[in-house]
Amino acid sequence: MTHILKTYNLTKAFNGKEVILNINMSVKKGEIYGFLGPNGAGKTTVMRMITNLLKPTSGEIEILGEKLTDRSYEVLKRMGTIIEYPVFYDKLTARENLELHCEYMGYYDKKAIDNALKLVDLKGIDNKPVKEFSLGMKQRLGIARAITTKPEFLMLDEPINGLDPIGIKEFRSLFKMLSKEYGMTVLISTHILGEIEQIADTIGVINNGRLLDEVPMDTIRGKNTDYIEVVTMNCKKAVYVLEDHLNISNFRVIENNIIRIYEDNISQSHISKTLILNDVLIESISRKSSSLEDYFMNLLNGGVIDA
Repeated sequence: MTHILKTYNLTKAFNGKEVILNINMSVKKGEIYGFLGPNGAGKTTVMRMITNLLKPTSGEIEILGEKLTDRSYEVLKRMGTIIEYPVFYDKLTARENLELHCEYMGYYDKKAIDNALKLVDLKGIDNKPVKEFSLGMKQRLGIARAITTKPEFLMLDEPINGLDPIGIKEFRSLFKMLSKEYGMTVLISTHILGEIEQIADTIGVINNGRLLDEVPMDTIRGKNTDYIEVVTMNCKKAVYVLEDHLNISNFRVIENNIIRIYEDNISQSHISKTLILNDVLIESISRKSSSLEDYFMNLLNGGVIDA
């Protein structure tokens, strides 16, 4: 089995309106898959169908080599999930919540709870009632619950919501470790592109219920190009100077105040000096590389990537 998850023309309609249309996803065994899209793009709806919380209007879902049906109980036991915000019994402790989860899943390894709490840095406060937990602590507990039973397929919907920068860094390392050392396949939905860029093997981009692209991160990294970015409120005059004084034609204007220059035979200092001498006020000038964010925004704006 090379793929943990495959969907075939997955479609969902509410009151006759299609909100998910012909989604064909492929998540390979052992990889971290970043499921990206703006709020309202359809990420959570797709994930709810994959976990059998919603029934597709049409199309099929295959998980761990089996077609998902109303009776796919054993397949679902091999998965760990957070869909939207994790919900707990607030009057019970973190440990008691995990014990209930393991009982429900038919999983009876007592050490697994200790290991999961340690991995998410909740060890030592596991006997505290969940009603006293912060949002970040509840998010940590949700991830602990998802990994306690050592699932083959871990699916997390916005898992770093509510975490501070230190927590985000910790979980970045955790997801890598679960993938590389535990052999888990991890699907993470998020809109925080900078974080997923550091850990994903493959990304899928969804918008308005359609999967726009599915591509290995190595393909995106291989297409990174360096450029010089100039920020100026006098963009029109800056463009004139670039063309008329510097003979630069390989540039792009973004949002009326940003110019990206893709010439590699001219220095940043020479561009800066020439603009200033021609009375172009520069707010900033810097050398950058294209990123997942550039690719993502290009797709949302109707662009394509050459795979």
